[in-house]
Amino acid sequence: MKTKSAKAYVFDSFAVVGYLSNEPSAPFIRDLLKQARKGTVELWLSVINYGEVLYIVERERGLQAAQRTIGIIDQLPIAIADVDREMVFSAAHFKSRYPMSYADAFSAVLARVKNAELLTGDPEFKSVETEIAIHWLPR
Repeated sequence: MKTKSAKAYVFDSFAVVGYLSNEPSAPFIRDLLKQARKGTVELWLSVINYGEVLYIVERERGLQAAQRTIGIIDQLPIAIADVDREMVFSAAHFKSRYPMSYADAFSAVLARVKNAELLTGDPEFKSVETEIAIHWLPR
């Protein structure tokens, strides 16, 4: 459970893939995962961005790697946010206003809804820095 002083973070696919691939952002993300297990931070991932991670892994390493990735992600202390009609409309609005992918719009909307910092290193999010808080991960 999140405490009153706990921070919330939203993962985009860049953050998840960076963690899974042990990229430069992985130590920071490992620390966040430890904090989430203790209940001091809240971590979120949109089901749309979850799907984005899976197609990236499958495209790069094959179907079995994508299936293993599901098992890994499902064991992490990250809440998976389903998408409803309101979120779809909000993501469409973001996408219409900013030069970002449709999947990225879902993580931006989730960050806004959860009053959370978005974890990313994807430069597409530069355009929404005035709309949401972003924690920039190393590339």
